[in-house]
Amino acid sequence: MTDVRVVLTTASSTEEARRIANELVERRLAACVNVVTKLDSMFRWKDKVQESEEYLLMVKTTKDLFPKVRDAIKQMHSYEVPEIISLAVEDGSEEYFKWIDDNLDRYQEPPKTNS
Repeated sequence: MTDVRVVLTTASSTEEARRIANELVERRLAACVNVVTKLDSMFRWKDKVQESEEYLLMVKTTKDLFPKVRDAIKQMHSYEVPEIISLAVEDGSEEYFKWIDDNLDRYQEPPKTNS
């Protein structure tokens, strides 16, 4: 097991997905964010089955940065309840894990909130 995490979230538009992805990388909360375009999502919301086109973000980060990633996504997201799921990465390329670590800032200040 490693401390690397893949965080999944979805966005309502390509603009929102790219804005969130860019901000996470700029803040060094994520080493990389992949944006997968045009997913068809079906879900239950407020007691009704809904269907929507969404954009999936796959955020590469670490366990210790996950709370900051989660808070930043909540702050930037348009959804009332955004999907924010952290998946543990059991194994992988040590070189890739080092690259992730080299491109994160584990000692930064917490994200600012809109108060």
